[in-house]
Amino acid sequence: MAGIDSFHAFSFGPYYEPHNLRFGALLACNEEHLAPGAGFDEHPHSHTEIVTWVVTGELTHRDSAGHESVIRPGDVQHLSAGAGVRHVERNAGPEPLAFLQMWLAPLEPGGTPSYGIVRGIADSTPYAVPAAGALLHVRRLTPGERTALPDAPALYVHVVHGEVALAEEELGPGDSARVTGESGLDVVSYGGRAELLVWEMS
Repeated sequence: MAGIDSFHAFSFGPYYEPHNLRFGALLACNEEHLAPGAGFDEHPHSHTEIVTWVVTGELTHRDSAGHESVIRPGDVQHLSAGAGVRHVERNAGPEPLAFLQMWLAPLEPGGTPSYGIVRGIADSTPYAVPAAGALLHVRRLTPGERTALPDAPALYVHVVHGEVALAEEELGPGDSARVTGESGLDVVSYGGRAELLVWEMS
């Protein structure tokens, strides 16, 4: 679509990898870049927990349940599609927009759609998505700072900004790591400030 560039971490739409369909509860982790005025026209979702994180710019959301809002960097947006909902997502601002959208499979399908935003979430406050058995942690690191990762059956670590080292791996913006069966792991930032999204899944 005009003014939209998309990057997919998992099989999604026309981008198909049969051995990369999901990880734990995560079905998608899409990085979307929208030029001013560009957007996704009204489209449906069902049986999906959709969590959105704005990297730069402002995202305008409107859905069939009557919710309308603007999401900015530092906000966590959560749309629980339930048995079915329709929404529109646009860059109505003057600056380019980049955001991450993560789709999680619910433990039980159906239900009533719901919507919520946490404005300016703090590092110390994980965001729970109980319908998918998952917790989202935000980590913002100063240069050289180290942070412990949760001990969990499965972790998905996505680098939003900066460069970090995780075990023997070096990760930069847009990189991710999928971790299973590990404990006592930590991440260290190097070369600048870093921002991470960490999904903890049971």
